[in-house]
Amino acid sequence: MKNTLFCFLLLIVVPILASSVEKKVYIVYLGLHNNGEKALHEIEKTHISYLLSVKESEEDAKSSLLYSYKHSINGFAAKLTPDEASKLSGMDGLLSVFPSHGKHSVQTTRSWEFVGLDEGDSYSWEKLKMGGEDLLSKAKHGKNVIIGVMDSGVWPESPSFSDQGMDPTPKSWKGICQGGVAFNSSNCNKKIIGARYYVKGFQNAYGPVNATEDYLSPRDMDGHGTHTASTAAGRQVSDVAAFGGFAKGTASGGAPLARLAIYKACWAIPNQPKADGNTCFDEDMLAALDDAIADGVHILSVSIGTAKPLPFEHDVIGLAALEAAKRNILVVCSAGNSGPAPGTLSNPAPWIITVGASSLDRAFFAPVKLGNGLKLIGQSVTPYNMKKMSPLVYAGDVVVPGVPLNVTGQCLPGSLDPNKVKGKIVVCTRGAGLRVGKGLEVKRAGGVGFVLANAKANGDEIACDAHLLPATTLTYDSGIKILEYINSTKNPMAVVSPGRTVLKYKPAPFMAGFTSRGPNVVDPNILKPDITAPGLNILAAWSEASSPSKLPEDKRSVKYNIYSGTSMSCPHVSGAAALLKAIHPDWSIAAIKSALMTTAAITNSLGKAITDAGGNNATPFQFGAGHFRPIKAVDPGLIYDASYDDYLLYLCTAGPKSLIELSSTFKCPPNPPSTLNLNYPSFAIPNLNTTVTITRTVTNIGRPKSTYFFSAKPPPGVRVKASPSILQFKRIGEKLSFNITVSPINDPPVKKSEYGFGWYSWDGRYYHVRSPMAVYLP
Repeated sequence: MKNTLFCFLLLIVVPILASSVEKKVYIVYLGLHNNGEKALHEIEKTHISYLLSVKESEEDAKSSLLYSYKHSINGFAAKLTPDEASKLSGMDGLLSVFPSHGKHSVQTTRSWEFVGLDEGDSYSWEKLKMGGEDLLSKAKHGKNVIIGVMDSGVWPESPSFSDQGMDPTPKSWKGICQGGVAFNSSNCNKKIIGARYYVKGFQNAYGPVNATEDYLSPRDMDGHGTHTASTAAGRQVSDVAAFGGFAKGTASGGAPLARLAIYKACWAIPNQPKADGNTCFDEDMLAALDDAIADGVHILSVSIGTAKPLPFEHDVIGLAALEAAKRNILVVCSAGNSGPAPGTLSNPAPWIITVGASSLDRAFFAPVKLGNGLKLIGQSVTPYNMKKMSPLVYAGDVVVPGVPLNVTGQCLPGSLDPNKVKGKIVVCTRGAGLRVGKGLEVKRAGGVGFVLANAKANGDEIACDAHLLPATTLTYDSGIKILEYINSTKNPMAVVSPGRTVLKYKPAPFMAGFTSRGPNVVDPNILKPDITAPGLNILAAWSEASSPSKLPEDKRSVKYNIYSGTSMSCPHVSGAAALLKAIHPDWSIAAIKSALMTTAAITNSLGKAITDAGGNNATPFQFGAGHFRPIKAVDPGLIYDASYDDYLLYLCTAGPKSLIELSSTFKCPPNPPSTLNLNYPSFAIPNLNTTVTITRTVTNIGRPKSTYFFSAKPPPGVRVKASPSILQFKRIGEKLSFNITVSPINDPPVKKSEYGFGWYSWDGRYYHVRSPMAVYLP
């Protein structure tokens, strides 16, 4: 009897458990929106009707619907079983059904002075006046441009978000200030004019938000979102510094009078330190972008990326950005932090500005003096002092038994033996694990100091952290020297000095080792990233609910913090784009991108080629067109323009065509052009076997009567010519087209089976309009 009852219960319970386990979130994509064809409520009704076809009841259909997207894409997010998803994908009128990739991750004082934007003197870039006005004044500090920031929220009390002296909210604004935990309408003002949060996808995966880990509101408990928002558009705040007084000065965003709209779609990962980063689900991000487009933002700053590149049909940020492009809303995204491996960059769509990360001219010297008198200059933003020399050990020599050989020196949690570490300075190597986590492990084991030695891949790039004990970070070469010293003596000793801020550090910029690289594996014909901006050791506003290290053991609180990543470089370009938008409100998003790219710098403060973290010449697969120069971008001379329809035509080839084939307003031609012919300010050829011809069109926005001459510095083994090679413009707004022929040269023989890099430019009396190229010789 008991066995019969047990079997009966199994028959009932197992299917229920199976169906609940199998359910996951899918994105259902119906295609492009045809503006005005359906009212918003009708769109949602259509979405529910699709769900009704696979669900047992209307109640089940409605409860499974997480979001109905009405502006970013025509589609919805719903909880489905694989069988339900399969049935939906076979229906007429649906383009694709794919599981939520979920779990995207989020990737200042000196930086804006470094590019010559402040009223002070800039040593690095030539200051350009425009009719007696500097760029900030001419742009009215970005007044009334609205920057939407999709991230982890905001700390509204920061002085960087003061609305003192600002005009009323622009009448074009349609957004709201959504209340929640520790956040209400009074937290919005004339600076932060809107705030929303999106959590359904997160909660579907993890359950309710833990109040000790995050705020169920637009308030930021992490720091990342506050940092990016203030970098793009923070007010000018004097006399601020990071923990310990580092980088003291006036903090400012690029467009300090621009308005901010906050869209919180990234959340703390349950039961993990904030230092591990937060997570952003596809369905939540799409909902945030959906609202941002409808609310009336002009620029969308998205410091979020994926672990690996996604094809266009599964790239929710790219799909939403395409709809934003229809409304001339510029989307700026980080390239990602997966470098130095090639082909790793996120956000490859050509209608997005994709930003790499480079350094600025500020360092934080924290030397370590060895017992033999040698002083190695490391960097740190840790203010703690060591009064005397202490024994120095390599982490690999003081681990507990059982730690794998390949990570013995990396100070991973629980790896160090307190009996061998107590009272000593420990040298850890960079690699697996968090930088701040390595310092915490040394402290846990009783160490009195911590030296982090860069791996070869990190080279000279030093990302500074506020550690919990005296600490410094060494370049790869200096790390080798300290290990050689340890191995050369029986009683190695050292003392670590606290860091100090050093300005006008040269050479600058150089590329960060962590910045994700091209080639663009989604479409190799589009050269990505587009540009680079400061992303290494950036000071900006911070959440006071988060510590400078974001470790749970760190109880310190700061108003401003130093942080690194392409997440930090992205809002630099967003701020610059806001200034260009303020000066040129009629410019298309392609014009803004073109202006920034064709005026970018490819040399550093020593007048030499920008290098990577290892000291080698960097390439366009790291920095795109170069390091951004907002002042030059205001008046670029010529632009490579492109329309929304141009991007649709591009997708006819880059496809799949299903992305747009249901749109009644645009139909792909029978033989669409190669994606190489999208009117882009750069190009890449992934396989040059024979002569390739590329077509481009430039628009004159410089001087009415002007002449430009073509010049090129092609990659080795490649010949580049233009026809015509001279462009003569008679008026502003005139468009002229030209062909570029790219041919392989076999004499003399060159190294093949790799990419080579070069430039072509149009040079006039007042302008130098430069574009990068990447060519692979098989």
